[in-house]
Amino acid sequence: MKDDKNLHIAVIGSGGAAMAAALKAAEHGARITLIERGTVGGTCVNTGCVPSKIMIRAAHIAHLRKESPFDEGLSSQTPVVKQAKLLQQQQERVEELRDTKYERILRDHPAITVLNGEARFVDANNLAVKLNEGGEQTVRFDRAFIGTGARPAEPPIPGLADTPYLTSTSALALDALPKRMIVIGAGFVALELAQAFARLGSQVTVLARSRLLSQEDPAIGEAMEAAFRRESIEVLKQTQISRVDYVNHAFVLDTDTGILRVDQLLVATGRTPNTEALNLEGIGVKTARGAILVDEHLQTSVPDIYAAGDCTDQPQFVYVAAAGGSRAAVNMAGGEALLDLSAMPAVMFTDPQVATVGLTEAEASKQGFSVETRVLDLGNVPRALVNFDTAGFIKMVAERDTGQLLGVQVVAGEAGELIQTAVMALRARMTVQAIGNELFPYLTMVEGLKLCAQTFTKDVKQLSCCAG
Repeated sequence: MKDDKNLHIAVIGSGGAAMAAALKAAEHGARITLIERGTVGGTCVNTGCVPSKIMIRAAHIAHLRKESPFDEGLSSQTPVVKQAKLLQQQQERVEELRDTKYERILRDHPAITVLNGEARFVDANNLAVKLNEGGEQTVRFDRAFIGTGARPAEPPIPGLADTPYLTSTSALALDALPKRMIVIGAGFVALELAQAFARLGSQVTVLARSRLLSQEDPAIGEAMEAAFRRESIEVLKQTQISRVDYVNHAFVLDTDTGILRVDQLLVATGRTPNTEALNLEGIGVKTARGAILVDEHLQTSVPDIYAAGDCTDQPQFVYVAAAGGSRAAVNMAGGEALLDLSAMPAVMFTDPQVATVGLTEAEASKQGFSVETRVLDLGNVPRALVNFDTAGFIKMVAERDTGQLLGVQVVAGEAGELIQTAVMALRARMTVQAIGNELFPYLTMVEGLKLCAQTFTKDVKQLSCCAG
């Protein structure tokens, strides 16, 4: 093992995984060469989490000004949406965060050298970097970390590639709102953007190959379909697209339910790992459909090469990427760190939000657990009642004999804010009985977890407002 002080680590990428790996490796005394072919910061800050959540928040405010549960007592009116101004505000915050959280850190860090260019493995200890400014540079390393992320996938629909369709990246950069938009896809990104555009004034139709959120508990997709219906967002399930054309400034979709025409088409059907330029096959790094296969130590099939984030076979969340990057750095420096995803939260920032952790009922049964579940309608949660916003539910999955919590699924306005409590309960291997006995602050949405846990043993409809 090379002495940590002399360890040279090449980090490919500069997003959540790569930055975490570079900074943690530097903490352990390593010297870092970070290679980035495009904009520093990766997907999250530039084209993903940050700009999308700004847009979603703006759309939420627009929706509340137009319509809220208190319209009988508070006047409302449809707001004028100045999309170019919203885009400017969004981009200014993106640039600010990119500078403070990425560019400035890299610029000022004595242990990190940045190369702007595209990296390609020559062998298991050398990279050839085609520099953006011209020429090529060889980087010899002791360990390498791959954090190249992913990009929007293009589904194999005839004609689609020849049209100017939108991806989640380009949709967030529109300075004018489309009048009519079709969204192809039914996952988190597709539904978040569909609702945001609808709330800002576009007429939106969602095309789902099967159903909404097909990887989640079926009740979640049904709840989101009902929410979209309330907002006049059309959902076409079990819809197959045989061809897409672009004629006279309009998209023409040939589907099994008929011909559809719109002025903008947003394709959000998943993401493709950015690995094809790295020569991974040439050096023996195993992949599956472009995704790098890693073990619990974030090590690839080549011992000195590690990877994390969206370019791997791990779940595509930036907090998973960052956790993987930091743990990979510990392991590259000779330590021992594992990435445990057994209590991994996931949040979809629609309204209502969707948040999950642990096993669904179907997954738990498939793994051999004898399961018991409870579903609490939000009409039983005091915070939801006083908000006049009771659409949604909390579902708990527990082991029947012991009562140990196995998973939680939530559809609620504040689902993303309460799910971490469920994460901590799972980590602590708490039972639903123990959760039901905990102190939860009254008139919070997170109290819904306590109430749902109590339904395993009692009828919460028969409890007083803040009964313990």
